Amino acid sequence: MNYTHLFNKGTIGKLALKNRIVMPPMETNLSGAEGEITDHQIRYYEERAKGGTGLIIVEMTSIEYDYGKASAVQTRIDDDRFIPGFHRLANTLHKYGTKMFVQLHHGGRQSCSIYINGRQIVAPSPIVSAAVGEEPRELTHAEVRELVNKFIMGAVRSKIAGADGVEIHAAHGYLVNQFLSPLTNIRKDEYGGSFENRMRFLDEIIAGIKEKCGRDYPVTVRLSVDEFVNGGIDVELGKRISMHLERIGVDAIHASAGTYESFETIIESPLYEQGWRVYLAEEIKKAVSIPVIAVGVIREPEFAESILADGKADFIAIGRGQIADPEWVLKVMEGRESEIRKCICCMHCIRSVSKNLHVQCAINVRAGREMEFDELTPIQEKRHVVIIGGGPGGMEAARVLSQKGYKITLFEKDNKLGGQLHLVSKPLHKEKMNWFIEFERNELKRLGVDIRLNTEAELNKIKAMNPYAVILATGAKGYIPNIPGIDLPNIYGYEYVYSHHKYFNQEKIVVMGSGMICFSITDQLAGKGNDVTFIELPTAIGNRISAPTRLRLMNRLKRANVKILTDYHVLRIQPNAVMIEDSVSGKQREVEMDHVVIAMGTQAYNPLEELYRLHFNHVFVIGDAINHPGSLSTAVKDGFELAYVFESQICNKGSVVTV
Repeated sequence: MNYTHLFNKGTIGKLALKNRIVMPPMETNLSGAEGEITDHQIRYYEERAKGGTGLIIVEMTSIEYDYGKASAVQTRIDDDRFIPGFHRLANTLHKYGTKMFVQLHHGGRQSCSIYINGRQIVAPSPIVSAAVGEEPRELTHAEVRELVNKFIMGAVRSKIAGADGVEIHAAHGYLVNQFLSPLTNIRKDEYGGSFENRMRFLDEIIAGIKEKCGRDYPVTVRLSVDEFVNGGIDVELGKRISMHLERIGVDAIHASAGTYESFETIIESPLYEQGWRVYLAEEIKKAVSIPVIAVGVIREPEFAESILADGKADFIAIGRGQIADPEWVLKVMEGRESEIRKCICCMHCIRSVSKNLHVQCAINVRAGREMEFDELTPIQEKRHVVIIGGGPGGMEAARVLSQKGYKITLFEKDNKLGGQLHLVSKPLHKEKMNWFIEFERNELKRLGVDIRLNTEAELNKIKAMNPYAVILATGAKGYIPNIPGIDLPNIYGYEYVYSHHKYFNQEKIVVMGSGMICFSITDQLAGKGNDVTFIELPTAIGNRISAPTRLRLMNRLKRANVKILTDYHVLRIQPNAVMIEDSVSGKQREVEMDHVVIAMGTQAYNPLEELYRLHFNHVFVIGDAINHPGSLSTAVKDGFELAYVFESQICNKGSVVTV
């Protein structure tokens, strides 16, 4: 395909960009303990610049650490001592023809006291964010004026450091957004009340930056065009704000959405379709003549090209897509679309940062660890490795070992690669999982891996190959809890239901468990006309679902008339009822049923290790087969890390059990 629009040069203000692809700001937790730019951070961004993106907007950067810090580790530019780090970063990105903006940020009421040394958080008005739960102190008039200056000085320092422009973070419920929104700004002075007064804080910031840095210094604004919160900014108000920003000299609008109270509209789960919020950019583009950047689950290059071709936006933000594959742009430019590792929206990157870890990616182990995993070292002697299991861990090990020069034979007893990933059944979620399976399958084919589907790993067959090493990636099987009555004939595991398409009809079904697959199978059973009761039981895989995603899934089940029971223990299963106990009151009751479906995650499946260790010198076990059931990220990590350090594992330990 000819991507003429994606690879057209573009301009923001008078700044020329080599293409229309932007890497939007995304928190990495790679900065230092004091918020300084680090070598790890520079290398992370360098990979994406080398990968071809036209503009990188550096993650949200604090203009006031004392009250504005919104995470445990946040990049900052509130003092001159942070200029050298940004200067080194700018110089690094400029080597590749990539321009760099710095996103200037203050958390406001979406900070919290633990991030700012126990101080009370601040905001335009003392209105509590339901997502944070802390009452903010209303900023004094003098403090507002001081914050205007701090944003301006953040831009001045950015320019001194060599940044090509700045972005004001006026989205996602942070401080500037709080001034703009009628829901969060009820001030009585000139910074609150009317539209003009609510705009004044941002007006003065923009005017000050243009005065200090020059009229031609690019300033963009990231705006929640729709907050998706009752009483907040909606599309019509978002358009009015954008037209006002154009009049005061803003050079582009970065059309985003949401606040912490509507978090899934900021960073979407797999349940959102590709490009679902492009319409926000399209609406803004109808209202202004300055460039508009579209963002939100834009994964496929054909789709990105169509947005530009249809005039819905001027630039495309590829965010998590460039965490998953830093060469996204380069691969599109070179016609290697099948080699793109597309982001699957699994939220692993968000969970890692929210746990105060550096940014991680479930399907790209190198993300945030670019200095640790540099170039692959080719082996000198061609060696044969057999991998048993074609799930995510086995595929990833095969991919990386092949790149290093090993001859790989991969055995998979099923008729397709992917393992447990095929058990995802929600259409939008399944589509994204299929992206990862397709990536691995395409890469293994390109690298010449010998893939043997529908083939059991028979010992004699593998012995005849005389492999240098064997990797067992046999995965997991459904976990069956030890509950009295679990062996009754009307009890089914979720794998059986999926593989045999046994969805029943007009029957009473009890589903027990938690996690994405559990929610999915419950919804499907309800959709077949069954009377479904969902007993939510805590599981490790269920704990990985974010609170907003869980709420959305629960609401979906309610709309399907599923009866939902939480905070119950299952005491026993009887032929036609499940006996449960309220975990708070201790009250027991029966739930009538015809059948029970168990969806409580998985347990390790490793039937070959003991036997294989008797016959092969080097045997490795990775992924779910060890004891990480249900974790795509761990399976891929195990496969990648083992393959990356394979030679040292062999030399140092000989026969290794786990990775």
